Parts: sequence; structure tokens; C-alpha cells
Amino acid sequence: MKPAFLIVFLKEFKETLRDKRALGLLALFTLMYPLMLGYMLNQQIKRATQSEREGMELAVIGAARAPNLMAQLKQKNITVQEAGEMDEDAIGALLRARKVVGLLRLDPEFGEHYQAMRPASIELWYDSASDNSQRQRDVEEVLQNYSSSISSARLLAHGVSPAIMTPIRLQRYDTGSTAARSAGLIGAILGFLFFPAFICGLSAAVDSTAGERERRSLEVLMAQPASPWSLITGKWLAAGSLAVIGITLELALAHAVLSWLPLEEIGMSWRVTSAQLAWVCVATLPLSLLAAGLHIALAMNARSFKEAQSILSLVTLIPMLPGLAVSMLELKTAMWMYVVPMLSNQTLLRELAKGQELGVLPFLLTFLSSMLPALGAVAFASWRMKSERYVLSV
Repeated sequence: MKPAFLIVFLKEFKETLRDKRALGLLALFTLMYPLMLGYMLNQQIKRATQSEREGMELAVIGAARAPNLMAQLKQKNITVQEAGEMDEDAIGALLRARKVVGLLRLDPEFGEHYQAMRPASIELWYDSASDNSQRQRDVEEVLQNYSSSISSARLLAHGVSPAIMTPIRLQRYDTGSTAARSAGLIGAILGFLFFPAFICGLSAAVDSTAGERERRSLEVLMAQPASPWSLITGKWLAAGSLAVIGITLELALAHAVLSWLPLEEIGMSWRVTSAQLAWVCVATLPLSLLAAGLHIALAMNARSFKEAQSILSLVTLIPMLPGLAVSMLELKTAMWMYVVPMLSNQTLLRELAKGQELGVLPFLLTFLSSMLPALGAVAFASWRMKSERYVLSV
């Protein structure tokens, strides 16, 4: 004979699968965050590599006055479009049309000043509201290199070594790995990957407690030969199962998206292996059970189905606060972070993304930090179920 809690679990789980609202939430939050993360990173990769793939077009007024500069621009895959004289309004209209990344205007006396070795004026016009910031920096880099090459040539012409102008030679060595840089950028988004644990099972938890009490079906269930602990455990496992399924599928999808994207184009990488992700999913399982336990315990104390939904919609935001605080305060990773529910999961995945060897303890602490309060929430809900005032809504 099956245990009573297993019978309740199967009954609740089957009813949940018939609930289109619960399945809709599961599908929405399973797909939304990984696809959003993939889209944001893909757009960043496109912007970073747009110059190499498509080149860029630069309008130039007075291009004939600096043929060497025009040649250097073309070597950098910058297409020069010669333009006639324009006033400020015409230049603004041209840039707002987004057909060119910027406009260079060479002073009419550029050649004379160049020959006389006086500063020759070049104006760079651009639209800072556009998404061409990277390509504008490429143009500025060409201009700086052009200016440096002229300075070096003039010094050599006077018998002076250009090295005199650089008394200090700075050499940079970046010891940060691509995985660490990736975790720094993606880490701000990783926290949202665990948020669906508090959403996917929400509808099932509320419906099986406050909903059943409002429909008076809970009284019939209580009349059956099953203890309050068996009833609550079955409902808890049914709601938690949806959250476990949702968060596992979401993490797997996010892993697939990050592994597929060419992150090396923007100096990043994703080095979390499938085996490591599997252990993260195991350590995250109690987080889904904690969410289900809290939802059931709080929904049981609500006076109506609508009140339960209102309360839980606010409560689901609380687990995000520790992660936001750590991010805003820029705190370094510490062992205490692995004993705070949800923050522990975020920290675990972020450190793995950095390529750190964590050992067993962080996984164990992450598992227990959610499992123990989850069992406490179930024990409280079981005790609450024994009250006739709760069952009869009096």
C-alpha cells in the first residue's frame, strides 16, 4: 500500500498538470531568463564585432587636405565618404540618420598649418545617443595614431629621437582570466536564474491550500485517514516538483546558450562543465522545496485565495535582497554567503563560472541552507493544519 503522503502528492501533481495557469508560469519563467541573457550577450557581441564584420562609414569634409590620414582610415576598414561644407544643423541631421558613425571636418587651413608645423585643427562630430560608441573609439584611435606618427617624423627630421617624448613606458599585465571577467559581467544576471524557484510552484501551492479551503474541499480531504503531516508533505512535494523541474530546465537552457555564444569575441568565456552544472542543480533542489514550503505555510494563514496571492507576490521578492546587497556593496566572496538561501546558490554558480575549485563544503552548505528551513516550514504548516479554526476558516 502506498504511503498517504505519496497518494496526496500524485493527486495534487496530476491536478497541477491540468492547471494551464501553473504550466504557463512554468514555461514562461523557464524560457524567459535564459533567452533574455542570451539576447543581451548576443547584442553585445554584435556591437563589439560590427566594425570587423561590416566596416564603418565616416563622412569627411575636406578629405583632400589630409591624404595620408584618409589612407590610414581605409586601412582600418573605415569607408570615407567625402562631403561638402555643412553647417551645424546639417551635420546633426546627417548623424541622426545613423548612416555614418561620425563626421570629420578638416580646417580649410589644415595644409598650411601642417606645413608650418603648427597644430592643424580636425573636428570630430558624433552622436553620443547612438549605439556606435565602439566604432567612434576606433576612429579616435586612428586619429591618435596619425598624430603620433607625425610627431615622431618631425622629431626625427630634427635629429631628435621620439623616445624622448615617452620618458615612461607602461607595460600592462592582466592576470584576470576570461572566466573571471565573464563571472564579473554575467554574475549580475546569474541571480535571476534562481528566481523562478519561487514562481514556478506558487500557483500550485496557493491553490492546494487557500484555494481548497475556499472551495470547502479541504474539509473532505481532512476527513480521510491521513495525518496532517501526510497531507502537507504531499502538497509540498507537488508544488516543489514544479519548481524543481522549472529551475533545472532553466539552468540547463542557460548553460546551453552560454556555451553556444562566441563569448571570446568580447573577452569572455563560460567554463562551467555539464557535470558541475548537474551538481549545482542538485544543490539547488532544496531551494525549490524551501519556496514551496514557505508558500504553503504563508498561504495557509491567509483568509482568502486572493489575499494569499497578494502576500506571496511580495514575499517572493525577499530572497533577492541579499544578492542585491552583496552586488551593490561589492562584497568579496566569503563562506557565510553559502549559508544564506538563494545567495548561496548565486555565489556557488558565480564561483564556478570563475573557474574556481570549490570542493564539497560549498555544495553541502548550499544544500543544507535551504533544506533545513524548508523542513521547518513544512513542520509549521503541518502543525497549523491540526487547527479546526484554520480548516473551517473561522
